[in-house]
Amino acid sequence: MKNILDFSLTELQQWMKDNGEGAFRAKQVMEWIYKKEIWSFEDMTNLSKSLISKLNNNFYIGIPEVVEVSKSEKDDTQKILLGLKDGNVIEAVLMRYKHGNSICISTQVGCRMGCRFCASTLEGMVRNLTAGEILSQIMIGQKILEDRISNVVLMGSGEPFDNFDNVMKFLLLVNADYGLNIGQRHITLSTCGIVPKIYELADKGMQITLAISLHAFSDEKRREIMPIANKYMIKEILDACRYYIEKTNRRVTFEYSLVKDINDSKEDAKALSQLLKGLLCHVNLIPVNEVKENNFKKSSKKTIEDFANILKNYGVEVTVRREMGSDINAACGQLRRNYIKSQSK
Repeated sequence: MKNILDFSLTELQQWMKDNGEGAFRAKQVMEWIYKKEIWSFEDMTNLSKSLISKLNNNFYIGIPEVVEVSKSEKDDTQKILLGLKDGNVIEAVLMRYKHGNSICISTQVGCRMGCRFCASTLEGMVRNLTAGEILSQIMIGQKILEDRISNVVLMGSGEPFDNFDNVMKFLLLVNADYGLNIGQRHITLSTCGIVPKIYELADKGMQITLAISLHAFSDEKRREIMPIANKYMIKEILDACRYYIEKTNRRVTFEYSLVKDINDSKEDAKALSQLLKGLLCHVNLIPVNEVKENNFKKSSKKTIEDFANILKNYGVEVTVRREMGSDINAACGQLRRNYIKSQSK
C-alpha cells in the first residue's frame, strides 16, 4: 500500500493508465483530496466503484492522526502532535497573523544534527518523512484552522537538507496548482548549513526563501553549539549563500538564536555585522527557547534590543522574532519529547 500523497499528478496519471483507467481520473482524485478535503475514496462520488476498489487496494490517504493540540493562552499559536501510520509522532506549529496563517512543519522524525539549543535532536533521528507526510501536516493544519494556510516554514523537527530528495518533491507538490497551490515565495526552508545542498538548491532555480541557522560569527564559537560547524566553515556557508543569491536573486535570512552570555554581547553583534555587511540578507534574531536539558538562558530584552540596534547601525537588516507559544512548549521537539517520555512511564 502506498501513500497517494507521495504521488505527483504525472505519476498518478501513469498509474491510472497502467491500471486501465483514463488519465483524467488522476486530477479528479487530487481535486477531492486537496481542494475538497475528502480523505476517503468511497466519498469521491464521480468515481466508479471499480476505480474506488482499485484505489483502496493500492493506496491509502496518509493524513496523520491528531494526537494532541496545545493552544496558547498568550496568542493564536497552536502546537499539534501528529501520529503517523507507523506509530511515530511529529509536531507542527500553527500561527495566525494579520497577513495570513502560517505553519511550521517537520521534515524528519527527530534530528541528528545535535544543535545544543534544540530539543528535536535529543532523541536522535528515527527516519526521514516522505514528501506526502510533509505535505499532510499542512493539510491537517488547514482542517484544524478551518482556513487556508498561506505561509509555510520548514523549521520544525529535522534538517531539510538531510532529507533532500523528499523535501524537493514536497516543494513541487505543495506549489502545484492541482494541490495546495502555495507559492514558492511563501515558503521558507531553514538549514543548519549543509553547503553542497545549498548549491544544489540554487541550481534548481526555485523562489523559496533560504534561511541559514548561523547563531555565531566565528567557527570556534559556532562549534560550541552546532556540531555541523565541525564540517562546514562559516566562509564556506557564506560563499554558498552568495552563489544562491546570484542564481535566484533572493535575499537570504540568517537565523541567530540569542543565548545569554554565549553569543549576545555587543562585540558579537559588531563582529556579526562585519561578517554580513554588504550581503543581500536579513538577520532574524531569536530569543532562545529554554530547554531544561541544557543550561541555555534567554538574553534580556535590553540585550536583544542593543544587539539589533548595532546590526541596524552597520546597515544590516534585522528583525526580532516575536515570541509565540512560549506557554505551550512551541519550540522544536519539546511537545514530541514530552509525549515520548510520558509513553515510556
